[in-house]
Order: sequence, then structure tokens, then C-alpha cells
Amino acid sequence: MEIFGIGIHILVAIFFAVHAVRNGQPIYWLLILFMFPLIGSVVYFIAIYLPSSRINQGARKVASVAVKTLDPGRELREAREAYEYTPTAQNQMRLASALLEGGNAAEAATTYEACLQGPFSGDLEIRFGAARATFAAGRADDAVKHLQTIRAANDGFRAEQVSLLLAQAWAAAGRQDEARAEFEHALSRYSGFTTQAEYAIWAAGAGDTDKARALDVELRRTIERWTPQTRDLNQPLIRRLNAAMSALR
Repeated sequence: MEIFGIGIHILVAIFFAVHAVRNGQPIYWLLILFMFPLIGSVVYFIAIYLPSSRINQGARKVASVAVKTLDPGRELREAREAYEYTPTAQNQMRLASALLEGGNAAEAATTYEACLQGPFSGDLEIRFGAARATFAAGRADDAVKHLQTIRAANDGFRAEQVSLLLAQAWAAAGRQDEARAEFEHALSRYSGFTTQAEYAIWAAGAGDTDKARALDVELRRTIERWTPQTRDLNQPLIRRLNAAMSALR
């Protein structure tokens, strides 16, 4: 049994050594692992392996969801307090993001656009936030302007998200021809589930029954291949899709 135990320690040390090499860890970790297989493996697991593992990432996600459920206004409250105490550009950006996630799109749009007035006027991440916020606040024309500015500056920045939001903004602005063209552009280049679903929902609302149904057939095939967990993650979008297709029937 003692020999078996020693063998397990070495196998564990080898596993962590392979992880260290593949992830570019300093060479001294190999010395620690092979000179002190048991203690070295424990230290490596706590210091290196666990913080980067899916287990830890999953735990952080669960903790984040729990915090939002128990205290949904916490991030917005802390972001506002941080900005009031230290009104830096970084805290202003954090506040804008928290406002948008908290459902206060109008104030989020104002805050994002204030961020764009200073040295961060060329920051595309901030401008994309402004586009999302202005769209959510019902300011479709302003969202279009922000998205066109992003595309002109860097066509590759968040390309699928920019294209999809631009199509939705065109539609909300009553520019249905432009919306269709942008949806077609997004579908031809990216063809992700979200893009297909949003196009189908728009097509159903715009009276393009053939397009909506053709997309719906492909979407159902995709959904059938999903795991229950993936279906759960996409339930809000699936419900909207179901409602749009039911309206057609």
C-alpha cells in the first residue's frame, strides 16, 4: 500500500508538471513537484491550478448569480458610491455598465456618452456600451450613429454583435430595408444562433413569413442537438422566438 501511495503522489505530480509546461509556468515548479511530490502538488493545486480551472470559474459564476439574486442592486449601489467618492473615468464607465445591467437605460446612455466626451472618445468598448444603452432607451437613431462610428473605426470590433444590434436599431428606427440588408449581412458572415433567431423574430414581425419559417426550421434542428443546460441558458431568446412563430400561425 505504501508503494501504491508513493506511485499516486508521483502520478499527480506528473499531471501538474504537464499542466505547468503547457501553461508556461516557471521552471521552478517542476523542481518543486518532483523534489516534493505530495506537498508540491498540493501547493501547485492551490496556487496555480485551482484559480485557472473551470471549477473555480464555475464557482465564481454561481457566487455572482447568488449575489445578484440576494442583493440585485448591489453592483449599481457600489458603482455609484465609487463614482461619487472618486469621479474617475474608470468609475464612470463602471457606473454606466451597472446602470445598463440594472435596467436604467436612459441614465446609462447619458453616462456612457459623457465618457465619450473626454480622452476616451475613441474607446470602442465605451461606444458599444453607448449603442446598447441608447437602443435600450428607445433612441434607435443614436444607436445607429454609434454603431456606424464603430464600424468605420474598426470593422472587426465585436463584428457579429455590432451587425446584429445595427440591424435591430435600423428596424426600431423604421428603416426596414436597411434592417433586412444588415440581417442578411450578419447571417452570411456569422450565422450564429442568436443572429438567426433575431432575424427570424424580425422577419415574423415584418410579415416575411417564408424567411421566418425557413430560419425557424434550422433553429429547431439546432435546439434539438443542445444539452438541457444550453437550452436553459437560451430560454429567454427561445421564448421570444416561439412567440413570434406562434403569431404567424
